[in-house]
Amino acid sequence: MPEFRPCGEHAWLLDLDDNRMVHRWAAAVRAVDLDGVREVVPGMSTLLVTFDPGLTNASALRAALDAVHPGADLADDDDQHVIDVRYDGADLQDVAELTGLTAAEVIAAHTESVWTVAFCGFAPGFSYLVGGDPRLYVPRRDEARVRVPAGAVALAGAFSAIYPRVSPGGWQLLGHTDAVLWNSDADPPAVLRPGAVVRFRDVGR
Repeated sequence: MPEFRPCGEHAWLLDLDDNRMVHRWAAAVRAVDLDGVREVVPGMSTLLVTFDPGLTNASALRAALDAVHPGADLADDDDQHVIDVRYDGADLQDVAELTGLTAAEVIAAHTESVWTVAFCGFAPGFSYLVGGDPRLYVPRRDEARVRVPAGAVALAGAFSAIYPRVSPGGWQLLGHTDAVLWNSDADPPAVLRPGAVVRFRDVGR
């Protein structure tokens, strides 16, 4: 069982062992459709469950969550994505030097990894991807850029990500994609949601 912590007056925060367990719990909570639950928000090793105080209360929701039993990991064949990337990023050679790989080996490691969306944050549509080749673990840049273009594909620590819009950023840029990952008029607006599986495909430099 996770550790349950109150988060404000209208939410419980579940501390879990790892990100896979976070998604198992998220799926289980959504599946039982608990009365009063507003949002189920995955984090890296936590799950936030918010509720409507007009429909339930913290004690009742806690009791209901105690009765939830997550099942095994289930692959969602409808939530798998292939992202075409041109590996022409400004930091590709720096990443090669940091990892001791050639630029071609960096690209191969990035495209051969099966990535999963661990959680979303920083900006609308910004998805933190995990599951990459450990050789690709690199630090953020010493100095962040004021402007990172939309579609930039990047690395930082154990994560990869795609910048969904122009923004500041300090991640190492490997390349770019033309894929549109956030559309505020769509439902849901984010293309890459927590639990989604992502593969990158090299389409040249």
